[in-house]
Amino acid sequence: MAFAVVAQYQCAPADADTVRHALREMRERVPSEPANLAYEAHEVADRPGEFMVYERYTDRAGFEAHKETDHFAELIRGTVFPLLKERTVTFAETV
Repeated sequence: MAFAVVAQYQCAPADADTVRHALREMRERVPSEPANLAYEAHEVADRPGEFMVYERYTDRAGFEAHKETDHFAELIRGTVFPLLKERTVTFAETV
């Protein structure tokens, strides 16, 4: 059963370039993870500083492994998270 993650990020418009760059880097690196099935990052139209990330993994263990990668530590935990004013995450499993 696939495991999906939908994350919504909001940062100050002044920080949007940094967040955008980090999410683009993640999009390049995540597909090399064995359990990753999809990783899409979107900037919300007409809302500067708002982003949406959709991820899919073979299972929750694959997502947990994703959070332990060097690129997650560097780009998400180290770059994106400190700039966020708000973050919501939804977890879902295939029905």
